[in-house]
Amino acid sequence: MATLAAASAAVSIEVENPATGEIIGPVPDLSAAAVADAAARGRAAQPAWEALGYGGRAAIMRRMQRWIMDHADEIVATISAETGKAYEDALLAEINYGAAAFGFWAKEAPTYLADTRIRTAQPLVAGKRLIQRYRPMGLIGVIGPWNYPLTNSFGDCIPALAAGNSVLLKPSEYTPFTSLQLAEGLLSCGLPADVFQVLTGRGETGAAIIDEVDMIMFTGSTATGRKVGVRAAERLIPASLELGGKDPMIVLADADVERAATHATYYSMLNAGQTCISIERVYVEAPIYDDFVARVTTKVSRLRQGVPMGPGSVDVGALTFPPQVDIVERHVSEALAAGARALTGGKRPDRPGNWYPPTVLVDVDHDMAIMREETFGPTMPVMKVADAEEAIRLANDSDYGLSGSVFGKDLARAEAVARRLEVGAVNVNDAVVNYTALELPMGGAKPGSGIGRRHGKEGITKYCRQQSVLISRMHLRHDVHT
Repeated sequence: MATLAAASAAVSIEVENPATGEIIGPVPDLSAAAVADAAARGRAAQPAWEALGYGGRAAIMRRMQRWIMDHADEIVATISAETGKAYEDALLAEINYGAAAFGFWAKEAPTYLADTRIRTAQPLVAGKRLIQRYRPMGLIGVIGPWNYPLTNSFGDCIPALAAGNSVLLKPSEYTPFTSLQLAEGLLSCGLPADVFQVLTGRGETGAAIIDEVDMIMFTGSTATGRKVGVRAAERLIPASLELGGKDPMIVLADADVERAATHATYYSMLNAGQTCISIERVYVEAPIYDDFVARVTTKVSRLRQGVPMGPGSVDVGALTFPPQVDIVERHVSEALAAGARALTGGKRPDRPGNWYPPTVLVDVDHDMAIMREETFGPTMPVMKVADAEEAIRLANDSDYGLSGSVFGKDLARAEAVARRLEVGAVNVNDAVVNYTALELPMGGAKPGSGIGRRHGKEGITKYCRQQSVLISRMHLRHDVHT
C-alpha cells in the first residue's frame, strides 16, 4: 500500500490500546506533500473506475462483503485492540454494518443514481427530452472518527466508491489499523490500485486532504466540524458533516417500563456510550419514574466492564479517546457537586487505560453540563418530568438535534410526541436501530449536529454532481431559431 510504503519517510504515530495502555504499533503522520501525491494518483485512477460501471464495481463490492465476513474475527480483534470496545459491540455494530453496506450499495447505487426523465409544461421545449443524471464528483475525502473505525469511517467510503469516485480516507490517528486492514481487503478483492487510499496522520493531514478533494465527508466533534466546514467553504467544495448529539429519550407514563429500562441501559452504554446517536439523557413521566430508575440502576450495576478478551468476556469496554475520560469525569463530578446523586458508578477508577464506570445519575437538572453538553461516555442521567409537554420542552432545549426516542404503549400518542422532537431521526419504542436501515436517511436537524445525510438516496447522491441534459430531435419543424 502507498500509505505503508511512505512510513519510512514520515514521522510516526504510536497507536495505543486504550484498555491496557500498550502500544499496538506505529503509523506514519503523512505530510501535505504526501497527501497531494496520493490525490494525484487517486484522480488518475478514477476515470477507469467510473468506466467500469455499476456492474463491475458491484462485483468487487460483493466480493468485499464476503471478505469481511470471512475475516470477521481478525477485524474484530483489530477493532477491539485499537478502540477498547467489547467483542459484541465490534461484531454487531461494525462487522454486520460493513458487510451489509457493501451489499446494499452494490445493489442500490444503480437505482438511486439512475437517469430521471423530467417533464415540463414549457412550450419552448415541447417534444424535447429532458434528463437529470448523476456523475461522480471525482475525488472524495473522508475524515473519520475514532469511535467506529469501520462503520463511521471506512463505512462512509462505501457509497462514494459505489458512485464511481476515488476516495482518500484519513482515519483517526487513535484508530487507524482497521482502515488499513480493510484497504488490504479491498485490494485482494480486485479494487484497482489508488482508487481507495488510507492516509494516516493527525489534524494537519486531514486539512491537507480538504485542500485536494472535490468533496469532504467528516464525522466528529462539532468544534472540529466547524473548522472543516470553513476550510471547505474557502475552496467552494461541498461538505457533509455528521457532528455531535445529546440524544434524548422520553418515557411516557403508559410505557412498558421493563422494555424502556432495557433499551435505556443497552443504548446508553453501547460502545461505552461513545455513539453519536446513543441515549444521553432520559426524561420520565412522574408516575413511573421510581420504577424506571430502580430497573435501570439494577441493570447498569450488573454490567461487566473490563479489557475485551473475546466473545462474552465483558459488556462494556474502555473509552477510546483519552481526553474523553476527562470530559465524562467533569460532567459527572460537576453534577454531583450541584446536587445530583450517582446510584451506580460515578467515580473514575485508578487503573491503566481509559476507564469510566457505567453510571446512573438522578436529581439532575438542565443547568448541569451532563444534560446540555455531549458527554460521549457510559452515563445515564435520568430526570423526572410532570408530563409529556415538559419532556418535549426539555428534550428540545439543546444545541444538538441528531436523534431521539419515545417509549409508550399508546402508539398514536408516542408517535405524536416523537414528531415534535427537533431531531433528524427518532424512534418509537426503540433506539439507535434506525441506523441499521440503510434505506432510511439520517443526519442532524440543528447546526450542532451537522449538515447532510447518511444512507438512503441522499447518502450516495451527495457524492455526485448533477447534470441536466436536453436532447432535441433534428427533424422538428417548429424549433425556435435565432
